[in-house]
Amino acid sequence: MDTQNRSWDMNCPGCKEPYKLPEFDDESSFSSIPPAPVHWTASRAMSALQSSGKATNFDHSQWLFETQATYGYGSAFWSKEDAHVNGGGGEGTGDVSDKEWKPLARRIPISAAIISPYRLLILVRLVALAFFLTWRVRNKNHDAVWLWGMSVVCEIWFAFSWILDQLPKLCPVNRSTDLAALRNQFEPDLPGVDVFVSTADPEKEPPLVTAATILSILAADYPVDRIACYLSDDGGSLLTFETMAEAASFAAIWVPFCRKHDIEPRNPESYFALRRDPTKNKRRPDFVRDRRRVKREFDEFKVRVNGLPDAIRRRSDAFNAREEMKLLRRMKEAAAAGEEHAVPVPVRVQKATWMADGTHWPGTWAVPAPEHSKGDHVSILQVMLEPAPAEVMCGMPEAELGIDLTEVDVRLPMLVYVSREKRPGYDHNKKAGAMNALVRASAVMSNGPFILNLDCDHYIYNTQAIREGMCFLIDHGGQDICFIQFPQRFEGIDPNDRYANNNTVFFDGNMRALDGLQGPMYVGTGCIFRRFAVYGFDPPPKLPLHHPHEAVAAESDSETQSLNSKSPYADELNPSLLPKRFGDSSALLESIPVAEFQGRTLTFRLSAGSFRLPHPRITPSSIAQAVAVVSCWYEDRTEWGGRVGWIYGSVTEDVVTGYRMHNRGWRSVYCVTAGRDAFRGSAPINLTDRLHQVLRWATGSVEIFFSRNNALLASPRLGFLQRVAYLNVGIYPFTSVFLLVYCFLPALSLFTGHFIVETLSVSFLVYLLVISITLTLLAILEVRWSGVGLEEWWRNEQFWLISGTSAHLAAVMQGMLKVVAGIEISFTLTAKSAVDEENDDFADLYIVKWTSLMIPPITIMMVNIIAIAVGCARTIYSSQPEWSKLVGGGFFSFWVLAHLYPFAKG
Repeated sequence: MDTQNRSWDMNCPGCKEPYKLPEFDDESSFSSIPPAPVHWTASRAMSALQSSGKATNFDHSQWLFETQATYGYGSAFWSKEDAHVNGGGGEGTGDVSDKEWKPLARRIPISAAIISPYRLLILVRLVALAFFLTWRVRNKNHDAVWLWGMSVVCEIWFAFSWILDQLPKLCPVNRSTDLAALRNQFEPDLPGVDVFVSTADPEKEPPLVTAATILSILAADYPVDRIACYLSDDGGSLLTFETMAEAASFAAIWVPFCRKHDIEPRNPESYFALRRDPTKNKRRPDFVRDRRRVKREFDEFKVRVNGLPDAIRRRSDAFNAREEMKLLRRMKEAAAAGEEHAVPVPVRVQKATWMADGTHWPGTWAVPAPEHSKGDHVSILQVMLEPAPAEVMCGMPEAELGIDLTEVDVRLPMLVYVSREKRPGYDHNKKAGAMNALVRASAVMSNGPFILNLDCDHYIYNTQAIREGMCFLIDHGGQDICFIQFPQRFEGIDPNDRYANNNTVFFDGNMRALDGLQGPMYVGTGCIFRRFAVYGFDPPPKLPLHHPHEAVAAESDSETQSLNSKSPYADELNPSLLPKRFGDSSALLESIPVAEFQGRTLTFRLSAGSFRLPHPRITPSSIAQAVAVVSCWYEDRTEWGGRVGWIYGSVTEDVVTGYRMHNRGWRSVYCVTAGRDAFRGSAPINLTDRLHQVLRWATGSVEIFFSRNNALLASPRLGFLQRVAYLNVGIYPFTSVFLLVYCFLPALSLFTGHFIVETLSVSFLVYLLVISITLTLLAILEVRWSGVGLEEWWRNEQFWLISGTSAHLAAVMQGMLKVVAGIEISFTLTAKSAVDEENDDFADLYIVKWTSLMIPPITIMMVNIIAIAVGCARTIYSSQPEWSKLVGGGFFSFWVLAHLYPFAKG
């Protein structure tokens, strides 16, 4: 109370007398205060004050209002009396500060304290390599010219390869997004997204894994009516089909449960396997009961899916037996009717696969038959979940599903099962052909302007991932972004990551560096595409960078005017030209300009509300047209696979597809989500499986090098450093030839008693020291700006040598034989042996699978070990020991063996 009294113990600036605490009986004492006039001028005169300074009765409570100043109107204060200003209705500003335009994403450069020394060290090492190689060429080893020649050639190639790998890393960047700004500006009006999931064989890709991925998509935090999920089953399997039906049924309780309790992650298998307290940060009192109920439903769902193979087999056997009985009965009836000349034949009915409704499955049968095998079946398109309505639909009380959903949106996104037609004699182009079929089918059915591509074992780990990608694609200035690539993160990797399965050096180092150029490469999954870029169009012209409000100031009177006159592609979208490129489907052709319009950024849009064009209605006619565009003949005499869609002709169709987009002038963005990874998947941890995975990638790179997709033939629209990065993609497998030779050089040196240099001179040691120190410092700085751990960097270096002397070498041989002689060679497993480790999460790591890819590394290890023993024995028992040559050869042999240590562990 004393403090309150002291607060009034000061003089009033008006009458120069001490303040007196006023007493207010009610708020009526303020009613006599006249309203301030509505104008912006202010008079300093105070009518209640006299210039003589004589004490007067001064009303302190009204002193402020004796001035003629006003607050005006705006976001801080808006008086009801100012309703007439600019035609206002007296409702105020409507939270102007929340509605103002903000950038959705921004680019964060790497700190100059890290990147400047990093670039300087690259220059220093480049100069040191030039001097070192010059010195090596000029100083021959006359005692062993052959050894000197091989080492010099290998070192020149290594320097060239290092330059190709290092130059694209000069401009790494980080990026951040503002999800709050996206929500405030676009929440009712986010663009549509079609999610593609591809699978081919339920035996290699378990249906439960695919179902978990589908469930994570259906539960994503994105407007329900703006997302659609398409599953491509290239095997045409009834098991996958019925698993999707079961997943659609389970989604009715799983998706609302996730929305009600903010579940992360929304893959049920991963969520219920989390080894942490599930009640952390959960405040609703019914969470434990709801979780228990959903966990029971999920267990029952898994049991039903696990039992589907037996159920399908028993059902098919029963229906086939019924058909045999019908045929036998007809034969008996024919014999009883007096057909004396009828010759009895054995009763034999084709072993069909039957659906639950008693009809033949139109896809692949368990016992292959004509028109019912993996390479010969009709098109199948089934809408498992219908498109969601635009209005929110809350659920029912607890009595129906066991959890209370009265305040939860229970709508589900559209889910479509697609199996394209396959016929003998057609090249179906594997995954690339399946993805193009989904592009066409989705254009007819939902036509989302953006496409998210996921493998069947990569699920949404961060429910905000799609929103993060939208921050780049629809932001002002993002009109030339063709795709958003997210890093791949994996589960089930052993803690030591023995074979660098996480690929963190590539995803956190190389890809982040490419983001500072024209953008990262497309790596096959976890990527959001602009549909119009997939269609093979060039990027729109760049406009001057103005405030987005200037770009959306004018409204169009009609949608037709919006789609035609305002489009920068008006000439290319000529209806007479589209059939030659995209085929003759009228529904597909009509969807193309709509996709272009809905995919525009703030720079090219007429209004922020134009995202929400009505979805095409799902009718028998639209389904028939969607079935037609996934037929095997539709792509004949079109540009699908050449310029449009996923590109054909390579086992690494992902890299080629991204390269074609960059070559047309598009750019891409690398999105590393804050907090949680965007997507997670599985990766092989067994050495043999890992080598075969790398073999496929390297074979695709060799194919790229010998094709017209070689970066040396790129257009001027591809930036120089981006061109170097793509050139490195096609060249890196050839390093294996020089690496193999160089790994044997230390052993040859120890066997022969000669070294790659005539003597270990000071010049050689200084050059070697400078090159090694700069390499180490570069690695440390790269670890700093990329966030990769030193141990991860070293694991990557080890596996580079392991794969370089095995899978990369095999890829070069396979590619050369294919290009020169047209011979196809595949490296397959020849023997398997397994250990019983049922309780070990990483049991697959210890499984020994013999493959011919292991021969070169094993040979290198054995030869170098023997060479060290021979070199030591020769030097020790020599009358004139040459310790310098033993040290030189032994050091490089230990360098090789250190890199092969993970391989030696098996």
